Amino acid sequence: MKIKIFLILTVILSAFLSCSSDSNDNAPILPTDLSISGVKFGADGSHPNGDGSGVVDFTITATNATSYGVLINNETLELTENTFSYTFTENGTNDYSVIVSAYNSEGFISTTYSITVYVSNSGELQLVWSDEFDGNGAPNSSNWGYDLGDHGWGNNELQNYTNNLENAKVENGVLKIVAKSDGTGYTSARLKSQGLQSFTYGKIEVRAKLPSSQGTWPAIWMLGSNFSSVGWPHCGEMDIMEQTGWDKNSVLGTFHYQDSSSDSYSHYGESTAAATSTSEFHLYTLEWSSDVINVLYDDVTYVTFSNHSNLPFNADFFIILNIAMGGNLGGDIDPNFTQDTMEIDYVRVYQ
Repeated sequence: MKIKIFLILTVILSAFLSCSSDSNDNAPILPTDLSISGVKFGADGSHPNGDGSGVVDFTITATNATSYGVLINNETLELTENTFSYTFTENGTNDYSVIVSAYNSEGFISTTYSITVYVSNSGELQLVWSDEFDGNGAPNSSNWGYDLGDHGWGNNELQNYTNNLENAKVENGVLKIVAKSDGTGYTSARLKSQGLQSFTYGKIEVRAKLPSSQGTWPAIWMLGSNFSSVGWPHCGEMDIMEQTGWDKNSVLGTFHYQDSSSDSYSHYGESTAAATSTSEFHLYTLEWSSDVINVLYDDVTYVTFSNHSNLPFNADFFIILNIAMGGNLGGDIDPNFTQDTMEIDYVRVYQ
């Protein structure tokens, strides 16, 4: 009798286990391990939310998924691939929630992803940094350092750059860079934002009045922030304004770089008339994007340069303000020269 009961229980247990196994085998297998990530175009340490284009490349990952649905910025996307690109258009820095679902024949699962994106619409640039040169005394050390020395600077220049107040000072709301004769030579100043303020893309705007003396070579320009590691011209140079020592009625805008196709130095620039550049303040501007870079004088474009990914003009650059004496673009110095000044009302960067 006990043997019969044991056999009956064994048959019942076997049937139960068999049914349980069949039930598990036939259970719906939904997608699992769903996630989504976004890479913002142009994002780096200085621009964590992107370069202003609003472009984000998304990647969805999931197990056992055959298609995807995305709700993004009030738009619905139906996808069979797990990657897609989306362009946000709302100006400024904004937070967005992205809802993504992964589907197969048995059903779907969903998750939510948050992302912050910066968008700069044309004509709606925002001021991101400036030095208005308020107050009096030395230039703001949070914005400006100095190049120092008298070794010609690669252009046969004759000045000795100092960090003395007599060569660079803020006074009455303007920065004054003063080139002087000291009896045996010349002193001047070369201010730079290297390691302090650097930028990729945007509009750089400088309002300045230039020195009038023969032999002075004033410049408002930018160098790639990797200058210390790769050198010139590989780092790239953008001259927002240069003026020769012999022509005080025009200004130059020039680009210098290492040409990748020929592995040789190359440059491109133009000049424009600037008859009152030494007697009045004028606006010197660089408009800079990944596609094109323009140089402007009083809001009129006179240099247009096509930018592309093989050029060095797609990374951080810092700003330089200086007066050189003599040299390749300074030429002969007036033998009666005593001193002259470049006055800068402000430097502003918009992105």
